[in-house]
Amino acid sequence: MTLRLENKIAIVVGAGSIGSEVSNGSASAILYAQHGAKVLCVDRSEEAGQKTVLEIKKAGGEASFFKADVQSALQIKEMATACIKRYSRIDILHHNVGIEEFGELIELTEESWDRVHAINLKGAMLTSREVVPYMISQGGGSIIHISSIASRKWSPMQFLSYSTSKAALNHMTRVVARQYASQQVRCNVILPGLIDSPHAAALYKTEEEKAKGREIRNARCPMGRQGSPWDVANAALFLASDESRYVTGLEMIVDGGLSL
Repeated sequence: MTLRLENKIAIVVGAGSIGSEVSNGSASAILYAQHGAKVLCVDRSEEAGQKTVLEIKKAGGEASFFKADVQSALQIKEMATACIKRYSRIDILHHNVGIEEFGELIELTEESWDRVHAINLKGAMLTSREVVPYMISQGGGSIIHISSIASRKWSPMQFLSYSTSKAALNHMTRVVARQYASQQVRCNVILPGLIDSPHAAALYKTEEEKAKGREIRNARCPMGRQGSPWDVANAALFLASDESRYVTGLEMIVDGGLSL
């Protein structure tokens, strides 16, 4: 197998999984390691993050854990410093953190709006802000944000704050991409559609609701099925690798045709 990330250092924020199956973040961390990257697995849950580290090490890869909450500027700064101390550089930042809270316009509270935007948007800004100076000093790097097709279209799930936070993330990606293009710092964003992940499963309270929800979500997809976290990870691998060295500011849709 060709190692597409050989000798690269990757930070994956949101590298854990809330379930027994891989998440978008953990799948990306594992795939990066399989392709030769050393991975700093960052998560607010030590148990979840360390589980991904263990999976990488069991497969012969190299990884370590750092505990951080994206709502803390100090912890994110310490994360970047720790990566430099452990691995000397930062080639890839993969930011995979997001929450949903139910609420359409009329019922949405200010507290919920602020919380979702603080995690989904401000958190991405804080991580990018900390790694970009290192990337500039070393001659470049790749930032990959994970958004959603909900950032571009109405969704039957009433997550107004989620949709708007992800739409803002898309535009922040474009601005950052243009701002630092001359320093060879690339910034791209992946827009997954319906992905059969632990995160999606957690939206339902019971096993019966979960099964029904999966059936409905599969039926909504033009391909007749949801994607998997590995579909997102494979897209991220391209953006992390030198194969995409002339790609920046891209909104990469990974949705099996749902947005068409």
